[in-house]
Amino acid sequence: MDADPDRDLLPLFPEHSSVRPDGELAIGGVGVRELAERFGTPAYIVDELGLRNQAARFSGGLAARHPDSEVVFASKSLPCLAVYKTFAAAGLSIDVAGAGELVMALAAGVSPARMYLHGNAKTTAELTMALEAGVATVVVDNFDDIDRLEQLATPTRPQRVLIRIIPGVAPETHESQSTGGADSKFGLPLDQARQAIARIKNSDKLRLDGLHLHIGSQILDTEPFAQAVEAVSVLGEFPVYDVGGGLGVRYTLKEEAPTVGQYLDTIAGAARAYLPAGAKLVIEPGRSLVAQSCVTLYRVTTVKHTGRTFVAVDGGMADNLDAALTGQGFEAVLATRMTARPDEITQLVGRQCESGDLLVAGLPLPAPRVGDLIAMPVTGAYTYTLANNYNGALKPPIVFVRDGQARLAAERETHEHVLALHRPALTWT
Repeated sequence: MDADPDRDLLPLFPEHSSVRPDGELAIGGVGVRELAERFGTPAYIVDELGLRNQAARFSGGLAARHPDSEVVFASKSLPCLAVYKTFAAAGLSIDVAGAGELVMALAAGVSPARMYLHGNAKTTAELTMALEAGVATVVVDNFDDIDRLEQLATPTRPQRVLIRIIPGVAPETHESQSTGGADSKFGLPLDQARQAIARIKNSDKLRLDGLHLHIGSQILDTEPFAQAVEAVSVLGEFPVYDVGGGLGVRYTLKEEAPTVGQYLDTIAGAARAYLPAGAKLVIEPGRSLVAQSCVTLYRVTTVKHTGRTFVAVDGGMADNLDAALTGQGFEAVLATRMTARPDEITQLVGRQCESGDLLVAGLPLPAPRVGDLIAMPVTGAYTYTLANNYNGALKPPIVFVRDGQARLAAERETHEHVLALHRPALTWT
């Protein structure tokens, strides 16, 4: 077998993970057997304390380096009401990218005064909802945003805005996750940004707080973040600079990712070098806040020895589209035999009817069998967000674990939920 039989995957799992003497994986003090029995599979299992700790690392770390600062959760990475509540309680602000996320955040009790509204194609209805709710800051992406906001806002209640800038920095990441290059669909290039700045400054309905930028996602080098800050500094001095998010995470043993501290050192250093001394510094982590906190738990349904050894589970690209969409690599383990030596190289595949429904290629496993539990780490970001009903799949539940206790945060979708959307057709004759 070509794979290293001694590779240790536990560091990829949530902070509060352990392996019991019999080889069973436990998350937050709860064993995977109990989790599978109580909540079924597939299921997203979230280390609640791990979420809180990561929030503290970002907020405390940034405040220590740049006291006038704010950490905003990019909620598109995991739009779960329990996560909104957790991060709001930890003192984070919330970034919402559309009406659905706004509704979730409001339902979670997040103060609109701690919200930022994003989007490159905001509708009048969404902007109306945001202004009526009292969302503190709207990130203006284009001149149509300005037109709509000037129609909706009033001089007695001017809307605070940031202008999203294209800094012309394209970091190394998947093409679909790069948003800072010159051909990005997000934001305005520098020449158009100057026009937008002038227009908003002359508006009695809008208040320009400053600039916003975001260069992409799953970025494993900190230098592009500093380059982007330098690029927008030429536009003048403003009270607020929101430098977005994008810090990547380690999904596989082969990858290396910057630590939160290394990322914050770069951001704060760039702010000192290029931005006004008294400016507020805002960051918007998403993936790096939530990814490692979550494990997806599956059950093996089929083991097939044909051209290769295929181990098929009861989930797949319906609950983890990222593997197929961006080619992101993942790892996985046989969750009740963590201490067993792998003796077979397998293709871990899902149940959706696509050859591209490949979760992990070349995965070493110890004698996989039907009924085994498979745990895939680092699945907190964009799995639930992109979950879908391909082949009639049902969106998995989200389960929070902490101190040996497990509680349901989001229910498993049911066939009744899905059929309810199709009720009009039931009356057709």
